[in-house]
Amino acid sequence: MTSSEARAVTVPRVVAAEWTKVASLPSTTWLVAGTVCAAAFLAFVLGLFVGPGDAVSSTSLASSGHLLAQLGLLVLGVLVGSTDFAVGTSLTTYAAVPRRVPVLLAQVALTAALALVTAVTAIAASLAVTVGARRTAGLSWTPSDPTDLRAAAGYVLFLTGAAVCGVLLGSLLRRPLAALATAVALFLLLDHLLAPHPGRVVDTVRAFLPSSGTRLFADDAQLAALAAGHGPHLGAAGGGLVLAAWCAVLAVLAGYRLVRRDVS
Repeated sequence: MTSSEARAVTVPRVVAAEWTKVASLPSTTWLVAGTVCAAAFLAFVLGLFVGPGDAVSSTSLASSGHLLAQLGLLVLGVLVGSTDFAVGTSLTTYAAVPRRVPVLLAQVALTAALALVTAVTAIAASLAVTVGARRTAGLSWTPSDPTDLRAAAGYVLFLTGAAVCGVLLGSLLRRPLAALATAVALFLLLDHLLAPHPGRVVDTVRAFLPSSGTRLFADDAQLAALAAGHGPHLGAAGGGLVLAAWCAVLAVLAGYRLVRRDVS
């Protein structure tokens, strides 16, 4: 192997380097474990209050810990995207990878893979700890049921999309607190602040926030309630497309700033 080949910047080497940084972050393990535990714990606690005849489904019960789960994965994504800039190692990183974009793509791919595994574990744990609550309420959950399967897959896709948005916001804003505050506002605060004031404009704005991706795992009753509002009737697939569009727009903005601006 020549010296130039040894120094060549390849996609596998960029991914390996970024994985080393992600795995070496002390917060990574804690965030993954904490996200799974928090999601399952919240689902378990809420399940304690469920009884026969309550307006709850097996889908909504199993996914009821998503608020804490998405917060944990947003933090994970923001830290992956912004740590280089926050600790001042970005100059070294982009001196080694002058084209810059491969670094962002590697961070997105690694975060998505980590979030995917975390989300699958979280929904499995939530289903396991709510077995008693579902039995008490007379609810069943089976992966062969199309509705249950769609909800579980949607739960995983939504959390993965939230983590991807987190890493892109982290790279775009480069300040962990600013990126996290923006992510929390987009995914949590705005929707909850607007929800008590329904109307054509407000419902339309809510439909196009990234939190619209929660439609991916909403049960039939929740989707019907959303369809009865004044906003566009997106359905589960439409909510997923809105979240994907946010990921795409943030990727373009983060990539543009990375290429066109300095990285100090």
